[in-house]
Amino acid sequence: MLDVAILGQVAFGYSPYIDKNRSVSATRLTVFPLRPDMAPDAAQLLEAIAGVWPADGGKVSLNVASESLLQELMQAQPAGNVMVEIPAFMACDAANTAAIVALHGHGNTLLLKGRPLAELPREVLPCFKYSIIDLADDRRLDGTQPPPGVTRSIPHLQAGVRTIAQMEQAFARGAESVLGWPIDDAIQGGAKAKVAGQPDMQAMVELIRQVDAAEPIEKLENTLKRDPSLAFKLMRYINSPAFGLRVEISSFRHAIMMLGYKRLKRWVALLLATASKDVNMRPVMFAAVRRGLLMEELGRSAGDEEMRSELFICGVFSLLDRMFQQPFSDLFASIPVPERVVQALTKESGPFQPYVNMVHAIENESLFDFREAADALMLGVSEVNRAQLRALTAASQLE
Repeated sequence: MLDVAILGQVAFGYSPYIDKNRSVSATRLTVFPLRPDMAPDAAQLLEAIAGVWPADGGKVSLNVASESLLQELMQAQPAGNVMVEIPAFMACDAANTAAIVALHGHGNTLLLKGRPLAELPREVLPCFKYSIIDLADDRRLDGTQPPPGVTRSIPHLQAGVRTIAQMEQAFARGAESVLGWPIDDAIQGGAKAKVAGQPDMQAMVELIRQVDAAEPIEKLENTLKRDPSLAFKLMRYINSPAFGLRVEISSFRHAIMMLGYKRLKRWVALLLATASKDVNMRPVMFAAVRRGLLMEELGRSAGDEEMRSELFICGVFSLLDRMFQQPFSDLFASIPVPERVVQALTKESGPFQPYVNMVHAIENESLFDFREAADALMLGVSEVNRAQLRALTAASQLE
């Protein structure tokens, strides 16, 4: 449900859980109360997220930045696919032992967040499947030993990961998964740079150019015939629930007849942004899809269909420089891209830049930046939260 009061009382941020195969195994939803004196309702929080993560759906981990809301959540018996992160200071407090044991008994996965400064109660330790250690606090980096009586008996997840190198190092140190966006690596090369697993751009770029120019269907079909896997992936996207069509699209010609060139263009753009075969690029592609859908949703109240379509393209293209190890200025020399998208991605300016800032605030799980970006867009907190939930729902339908 997207009309519950809690959506105006908290700010959401999200990041992925990435396993050793570089696949996204769950989503971490961070929940910040907007004011210390607010008392958001845990049942409303569970109601709000159930549309994205139903009981029989994917996993979500709740990182709640409010002790009172978290205590209420522990009493609320969330669905089994809802994982709950519990700070170490709360886990060490005997007053929370019964609630933690009961939540574990209910079947929820519990995650111990941060380093315990004392030994956990004996009944509580077996309740935690993993501990979450932030990269900045990981003793494994300098060889520091834990305090007396504190042992590393729980497998750990590494939080705060921002680059592919950090992700690989975390796995080398024994992390079961990492939390974060490994998308901040520097661009290594120029226009001719190649990276392992980089897809051949020729067919995709040609298809984007043809769709942009509204060339005859026969020419587009010939381009797709050169890369059958491209055609298959495009048809899978178009027939996904996220696309919202009531009939099954049986051919590319049928797709153009049903959609028209303008609507098709955004899905061809998505194809390019999710084309890499490099496993380390999986989190990057995951981020690109959600950026596109989120920016489109953020523009729903303010813009027309053309603007929303361009916002979508801006989001899905926002990580192409990382994926292809080329600067945007070189990439956009061969790919037809709307001017407002070029301004945002190459110059960090123009009418789309505030939307990009909003996405960064959400991904960085920063309440201060969230407020500032929402104000710049003249959007209420509840509108931004609803846009996130709608975008995450659509993204889950594409996968």
